[in-house]
Amino acid sequence: MGLLVTAPELTILVPVKDEQDGIEPFLKRVVPILETEYFGAAAGTGWEILFVDDGSTDHTWAAIQAMRASESRIQALSLSRNFGKEAALSAGLDYARGRAIIPIDVDLQDSPEAIPEMLARWREGYQVVYGIRRSRATDTFSKRATAHLYYLTHNFMSEDKIPPHAGDFRLLDRVVVDVIRRMPERNRFMKGLFSWAGFRQTAVEYDRSPRDVGETKFRFWKLWTLALDGIASSSTVPLRVWSYVGGAIAALSMIYAAIIVARTLIFGIEVPGYASLLVFVLLLGGVQLLSLGVLGEYVGRIFTEVKGRPLYVVRDRLGAFEDQPPTR
Repeated sequence: MGLLVTAPELTILVPVKDEQDGIEPFLKRVVPILETEYFGAAAGTGWEILFVDDGSTDHTWAAIQAMRASESRIQALSLSRNFGKEAALSAGLDYARGRAIIPIDVDLQDSPEAIPEMLARWREGYQVVYGIRRSRATDTFSKRATAHLYYLTHNFMSEDKIPPHAGDFRLLDRVVVDVIRRMPERNRFMKGLFSWAGFRQTAVEYDRSPRDVGETKFRFWKLWTLALDGIASSSTVPLRVWSYVGGAIAALSMIYAAIIVARTLIFGIEVPGYASLLVFVLLLGGVQLLSLGVLGEYVGRIFTEVKGRPLYVVRDRLGAFEDQPPTR
């Protein structure tokens, strides 16, 4: 990977976007936990924190540089623009040096106090230790309902099951990370990739806190897009569903046509006006447009894949890196 010879055991991977006020509070809470966990470890063998600045427009990069001046175990990447959280996570996995990697958000909603327990389970032999929220009490009712519906829908449609109430906060063994790094797709849904990779997994429960600094970057439309990406990248069931819908409509249409012919020829009942015919035509038109939309989601992803553009572009690096890993 072109990185320092001495690699730490643990990399804390932190994607950030416009979080200038969140960097210092994050480090003040996380660093003491890591210092306690790795007390007495030889220099360079304990831990590192890797920030990935995903095209921030505020002073996030300057805040990271300022903290790096007093803590050499902080590493950082700055991407050339906002590529999205999934790409930022992928960049972090490419550059992370640790034998274990834990992605975590800078907003501290995912509890850093769960990190020692994750490490303990990893040392027991588990290669993926994912965090599970004990409850979603800090979420609104609508977010809880839509999250439940999403997990239910995704796990029904996809072979790659996602544990309910599990996010990106998890420990990944180096073996798992190397498998994920070999996956070539550009349309990435990281939770789906984590699930697809498999390996020996277990869960650690934690309490999710409300956000203290900044505001969420995931509004409704971004969450909707992420949900579509998750299903489309993990399953072809939506395509098959429309084959079944088309077959069912065709069968019902033939049955209805046979009934009309029988009523007209055998019983002499006149066929009603055009209202029912118009409604039926509009229904079929709506179904066809909806099915074209589903097909378009998959065609659009094929278009993105065949262009073969880099998943991300690194503008600047800070810390231990010598060379950039090969562009994927």
